[in-house]
Amino acid sequence: MKEYSVVPNRDVTGWYVKIEDVAPTDYHSTRDEAVMEAESMAKDNAPSKVIIYDAHQEIEEQRQF
Repeated sequence: MKEYSVVPNRDVTGWYVKIEDVAPTDYHSTRDEAVMEAESMAKDNAPSKVIIYDAHQEIEEQRQF
């Protein structure tokens, strides 16, 4: 199962989408855009999971597709 994550950058001015917690693949200015991108990628590669982190680098939510 592939794992996608949405994490904030260092000063929380943008959000990264990562695959398997390696180097970021996409950068978005808003959290919502990053979540939509991660969900789209996860749906295209099901079964997969999206892990969404909050501004404090803690897991806020997990979604499976």
